[in-house]
Amino acid sequence: MNHFGDSTGSDTATQATSSTDRRCSPQRIGGVLHKGAGEQVDDSAFVLAPDDLKESDPFVLLDQAWFSEVGFDWHPHRGFETVTLVVEGQLEHHDNAGGHGVLDPGDLQWVTAGSGVIHAELAYRRRPVQTLQLWVNLPRSEKMSPPRYQNLRAANAPLVEGPGSRVRIFAGDINGVHGPAELHHPVTVAHAHYEEGGSFIHEIPGDHNGFLYVVSGSVLVGPDRMLVENGHTAWFPPGEPGLTGIEVQATQAAQLVFYSGLPIREPAFAYGPFVMNDRSGVVKAIEDYQSGKFGPIPTAHR
Repeated sequence: MNHFGDSTGSDTATQATSSTDRRCSPQRIGGVLHKGAGEQVDDSAFVLAPDDLKESDPFVLLDQAWFSEVGFDWHPHRGFETVTLVVEGQLEHHDNAGGHGVLDPGDLQWVTAGSGVIHAELAYRRRPVQTLQLWVNLPRSEKMSPPRYQNLRAANAPLVEGPGSRVRIFAGDINGVHGPAELHHPVTVAHAHYEEGGSFIHEIPGDHNGFLYVVSGSVLVGPDRMLVENGHTAWFPPGEPGLTGIEVQATQAAQLVFYSGLPIREPAFAYGPFVMNDRSGVVKAIEDYQSGKFGPIPTAHR
C-alpha cells in the first residue's frame, strides 16, 4: 500500500485555442439535497445522491460536508474509490495500516478502497473544515484491487489558465494536460476558480459521463449560456469518442469542480460504505469486515 505518496512536478499552461468544434450544452441542471447536521457533521448535503447508479455511472455520490469536531471516525470501504477535495480548512487522515496525513485547502486525497480499508477523516485540530467527497465506482475486475492512498497537493497538480480563470488538473487528460492521479478507471477531475467575466473551454473525452458543480458564485454554461448558480450541478451525457468542449463563463467570481468518467456499464449495488456488483457482494463485504479481514479496527478518536 502506497501511503500518501505526494505527486511531483507542477506546470502552468495557458489555454490554447480549443482543439474541438464540438460544444456541449448541459442535459440537465440539478440542485443539492440538504441533509443537515448529524452526529459526525455540522452540516451536509448530497450534491449527487446515490439514487440512480446507471444514470450517474461511474459515479455513486458526491457529498458536501462541514465539520469542526471529530468528523468521520473509523469506518470501512470496499469496491470503489473516494476522491476528497478540501474546500476550506484542513483534513486529517488515518488508516488502519498506519498511514497518516494532513491536507490543506485545494488539496485532494484519492483513496482506492479496493478489497477493503478502514480509515478516518477528521477535522484537523478540531477546526472547521469543508470537503467535497466523490465516490467513484470500480469495474468488477478492479473491485478487489489492493487499497491505495494518493495525497495530491494542489501545488503539484498542473494548472491551466484561461482569460480570468485558473483550472487545476488532478486526474485524467483535460485540455491536453495530464493530472498526477494514478487511475484504475478513466476519469477526469479538475478544480477551477474564475474571476467575474472569466471564461474557460473545458475539454473532456466525448464518451465520458460528466458534470460540474458550482461551489460558489454563478456561471453560464454551453452554447446556450445556461445559468448554473451556487449549489447546482450541470450534467453532460456521454456521446461519441473524441473531445467535447464545455464553455464556462463566470457571471461573478466562482469556484467549480469538474468530474467526468467513462461509464462502466455493469450492475452496481451500493449499501452503506460498500459498492459492489450485487447484494451478495455487499453481504460478503460486511461479513469480511466483521470477521477482521479488513484488518484491525483502531481505537476511536472521540
